[in-house]
Amino acid sequence: MTQRKRPRPDDYFKNWKEREALAEGMIPLVGRLSREKNVKCYMYGRTLVNRSVLQIMKDHRYVRQVEGNELSEFETYPVFTHLAGLDLGPAHIDVGRLAVRYQEEGIGAGLSLEQYIERELADLIGNKVKPLEQPQDVVLYGFGRIGRLMARILIEKTNGGDCLRLRAIVVRKGKAPNDLVKRVSLLRRDSVHGAFDGTIRVDEERQSFIANGNEVKVIYADAPDNIDYTQYGINNAIIIDNTGAWRDEAGLSQHLKSKGASKVILTAPGKGNLKNIVAGINSDQIEPSDTIISAASCTTNAIAPPLKAMDDEFGIVAGHVETVHAYTNDQNLTDNYHKASRRGRSAPLNMVITETGAASAVGKVLPQLQGKLSGNAIRVPTPNVSMAILNLTLEKAVTREEVNEFMRNQALHSTLRRQIDYSGSPEVVSTDFVGSRHACIFDAQATIANGKQVVMYLWYDNEFGYSCQVHRVLERMAGIHFAVYPKEG
Repeated sequence: MTQRKRPRPDDYFKNWKEREALAEGMIPLVGRLSREKNVKCYMYGRTLVNRSVLQIMKDHRYVRQVEGNELSEFETYPVFTHLAGLDLGPAHIDVGRLAVRYQEEGIGAGLSLEQYIERELADLIGNKVKPLEQPQDVVLYGFGRIGRLMARILIEKTNGGDCLRLRAIVVRKGKAPNDLVKRVSLLRRDSVHGAFDGTIRVDEERQSFIANGNEVKVIYADAPDNIDYTQYGINNAIIIDNTGAWRDEAGLSQHLKSKGASKVILTAPGKGNLKNIVAGINSDQIEPSDTIISAASCTTNAIAPPLKAMDDEFGIVAGHVETVHAYTNDQNLTDNYHKASRRGRSAPLNMVITETGAASAVGKVLPQLQGKLSGNAIRVPTPNVSMAILNLTLEKAVTREEVNEFMRNQALHSTLRRQIDYSGSPEVVSTDFVGSRHACIFDAQATIANGKQVVMYLWYDNEFGYSCQVHRVLERMAGIHFAVYPKEG
């Protein structure tokens, strides 16, 4: 890639204000493209939908810091204005990549920006084929940490309502007389992830809440097999089971006995012959005939992408996975009885050694690594964001620089760029990754390489990042596929 450097401005403040005005002008263009045309805009894999002015400017700076190339709002704003005027079909368009490729290819070919964009998007212009013939109903069974984050993501991505529609949540009736209000208050405010981005109102008469215009029914039930979803206008729904109460096909198949339910996704590791799917790794194994699948665990989602990348490039002989995991609701706030070893001790006060099935579960996702990995876990006193440490023995000797450059390229240019993010900062800590939409973030500063031995450090938001992965699995199971531009190769 050609390295481009921008001349230093004579007046930094004036330059900033000019770029700020351009970023401000991008917001309505991004919103209109998303809402009216179902075109999602990105900046090197980072979504630009519902971003603020300063967030958009930081997304531009990310390209300079990680890609090593200057990318200015002066270059991207004309791309947005031209896209907004084209008759486009549904797609995902990486405006940052499109702008950089124009600088590298289009100018040399003697093309104007408009000509280059129209050439790159030729088969999208005038193409009105929708990702789905009709919207897909979605029901969240369970409304805990993952359930509420899934609700936020589904509501955020509703846009014109052509694809996935959150229609209901299913919970057990609480003891409080204002149960509905209390459920919704936990969606509205979150101690880790902040306030809900939008407005929520409660309609107790209709037993629902309305979030950014989406009416979501609240259904009270004690079991998954005796709910008539059709009486709420819900049909052919995909049920996302966030409870973890049933983890095999026999237990999860109870959902399919309810009228109006058609498929089930488990947000926990599946047992038995259940397909364990990690988005971006083996999601192509989802068949139209599949009715029950698992989205695996947050840790399996975090380690499978970098393990696949490293195995494909360098070959993995053996390895050990150590997860340093934020405490979860399964642990006790204060010392109390727990059926599992050590987990009864106070989670906010202790580091707790426990087991993890992620290392062995990777074998279900990446069969070539079956039996090559061991694993263990330590629960630590933080509420969110975890770390996986991969200690790998490779088939060939590598240097630290080779590993870092390879992973940087994977994060920016490979098919795994939605799963793997990259950080080169020597100052980042766990809270910096709250809200990350990637399955993991590779920490380049922490890499250790000694011949065929490599130690890699991977951060991951075990709540939100995992929920984004579940959403990608949900899209695949629903049959949703967006064309991506610029095209690879």
